[in-house]
Amino acid sequence: MSLKSIHPRTTTLVVMILIAAAFRLLQSGPVFSFMSNVTPVGAIALFGGCYFADKKRAFLVPLIVLWISDILLNRIYYFDHWTFYYGDMLWVYASFALTVMIGHLIHRVTVARVALAGIAAAVLHWFLSDFGLWASGGRDITTGLPFTPDFNGLMKCLYLALPYLRNMLIGNLVFCVVLFGAFEWIQRRYPSLQVKEAGA
Repeated sequence: MSLKSIHPRTTTLVVMILIAAAFRLLQSGPVFSFMSNVTPVGAIALFGGCYFADKKRAFLVPLIVLWISDILLNRIYYFDHWTFYYGDMLWVYASFALTVMIGHLIHRVTVARVALAGIAAAVLHWFLSDFGLWASGGRDITTGLPFTPDFNGLMKCLYLALPYLRNMLIGNLVFCVVLFGAFEWIQRRYPSLQVKEAGA
């Protein structure tokens, strides 16, 4: 890839996503707390979906960055070895791929549209990821036993995940303000970034 093929807009978007992902690594930990899941992951997916004109990059850049940060988090906090895949990973990443699609629907950035997208993305992630946890035989943290494979088991799984939904929602809204707000400001300051160049 030649230097001429690297567009300022694309570079700016990628750098902003990497910075947000680095924050995720710095503030994460192995124990659930009020700040657990208050991360930029949902906002990163929305941001990429909204601003990358190239659909492949809109999906690949956020998802690859999130996957790499997952690998590092799993190695540092959750496992004693490198882990590239976990049980309900497909459900989690399906929710992020759909979040990218939600971001792609934001044709004109406004506070209301971004906030609505952030809320929708949090609810989508909560339902899909915890449905995947339940479907893959995940364990009930209150009993240590697998969730029952019925409607009640699914409802309990979703109920126990409500604190994560709350924190995901906070994270989406806070980091959407940061990412979308910063890029809108940068575009106004540097008008060349406002044009969606070919492949950007």
